[in-house]
Amino acid sequence: MQGDLLNVKVNKLTSIKTQLPYSYYSLPFCRPNTIVDSRENLGEVLRGDRIENSAYVFRMREPQLCNVVCRLTLDAKTAKEFKDKIEDEYRVNMILDNLPLVVPIPRSEQEGPPIYQLGFHVGLRGQYAGSKDEKYFLHNHLSFTVKYHKDELTDSARIVGFEVTPYSVKHEYDGEWNANTRLTTCDPHAKSIVVSSNSPQEVEDKQEIIFTYDIAYQESEVKWASRWDTYLLMNDDQIHWFSIVNSLMIVLFLSGMVAMIMLRTLYRDISKYNELETQEEAQEETGWKLVHADVFRPPSHSELLCVYVGTGVQFLGMVLVTMAFAVLGFLSPSNRGGLMTAMLFLWVFMGLFAGYASARLYKMFKGTEWKKIALRTAFLFPAVVFVPLVFVGSYVGFRKPATENPVKTNKIPRQIPEQPWYMNPIFSILIGGILPFGAVFIELFFILSSIWLNQFYYIFGFLFIVFVILLVTCAEITVVLCYFQLCSEDYLWWWRSYLTSGSSALYLFLYATFYFFTKLDITKPVSGALYFGYMLIASYAFFVLTGTIGFYACFLFTRLIYSSVKID
Repeated sequence: MQGDLLNVKVNKLTSIKTQLPYSYYSLPFCRPNTIVDSRENLGEVLRGDRIENSAYVFRMREPQLCNVVCRLTLDAKTAKEFKDKIEDEYRVNMILDNLPLVVPIPRSEQEGPPIYQLGFHVGLRGQYAGSKDEKYFLHNHLSFTVKYHKDELTDSARIVGFEVTPYSVKHEYDGEWNANTRLTTCDPHAKSIVVSSNSPQEVEDKQEIIFTYDIAYQESEVKWASRWDTYLLMNDDQIHWFSIVNSLMIVLFLSGMVAMIMLRTLYRDISKYNELETQEEAQEETGWKLVHADVFRPPSHSELLCVYVGTGVQFLGMVLVTMAFAVLGFLSPSNRGGLMTAMLFLWVFMGLFAGYASARLYKMFKGTEWKKIALRTAFLFPAVVFVPLVFVGSYVGFRKPATENPVKTNKIPRQIPEQPWYMNPIFSILIGGILPFGAVFIELFFILSSIWLNQFYYIFGFLFIVFVILLVTCAEITVVLCYFQLCSEDYLWWWRSYLTSGSSALYLFLYATFYFFTKLDITKPVSGALYFGYMLIASYAFFVLTGTIGFYACFLFTRLIYSSVKID
């Protein structure tokens, strides 16, 4: 209703140059009488949010001009703090009715709605006309615009937008300062309002700074249920569709190869092998059937493979369920921190399936120490909270009957013939990672921009399609290369199938490095270490995820083809 008090909150200070968040009150901004921290969920804490009350007083549909928040005098320390944050391009983030504060940027080249940037800069650097000395100026006057949608039947209204235009103004006044002092630079009675930063407020020792703000209320046709659409407006959907079509072409190409293998080559090979009447004829044949007695021989470091497969299942389950919730709208941006919270809890829960998958594979390899595998699976992507469910999953998985292979394994390993150059493990593994990465790299650009440039990303429909394409691409490229490997009588496919699709993580990290040097303006060593540390973890997670997809595809493929032939 008109005149109702609105609760304006402040959030962390953020910078795309340092990636290090600070509390709003780490700078000497105007403070309320008592600072109250808002209750935050786990996702908000992990994001580094610090939501607190502010000294700004808003009343619904009551415009205000030139309200003075406070007056302060800088000393050398506080001046340096402001300068450092301005130098690092820190932005102030505020919240009203759970909507983030944005700065509208008009489009210069084309018509359409403005581009919205989260928060406003603490200040800016510049020179006075005719001077080459660089100065620091503080945004001390904020012109807020609160958009609302009015109910046709009642006089009530709901907030649908929260915008600001920041100004730097060196305020002046006559006489001694007191609670009733009127500013000569911003006085609605004298029709003097702030519309530019022509006389900016410099940041220097012993400078007096007066913080002021205006509030304008603007009726909007946007309904409350659609208020986030303005923030999430996507203007580059053509790029996403191009990415999807491009990836689908890759999938169709690989699907054609897999279909050719399955329908022509395998059908012909199986028919030919099943028609062989004598052992001598079988020994004269070459190809994938000759390694039937070795193809399911446990690989070297089989325990580690079980652990990686289990962890990959954990990632796959977490990503699939999280994405399903996001596509259905349960993780909307209005639920601040919800995405991070959901991912964390799903990761913990999916430890059940991680333990199950690793234990099942371990038992197939004739292993007996399932508790050791459970511990390794729990700590490979370490966190103590995941251990209990991993043990439960491992216990259940190990009690199940062992997976029986369609062919028996010889006690004596078969000699692997010399391989052609293109079947070199390193070469084929690196080649295998290119196509899965190619399916996601355009979407990866938008995800990195969302994380490191503080941009909105809420196109989970596109992301889900791309993820499905990634699944299919990883599976098909691994199956194709696995078939060529078996045809070369090389039965050591276990680890290679995992590394083939998992190598796409190497290209992801290389792209992240390219993105760092071409798109980001990070100069501080700590911020660089933070970026590469996070991207290394993300690449490792991507390796485990894609490697597991490729492994299971190859595992099912080998079981399928060797169960389709007669073995004497």
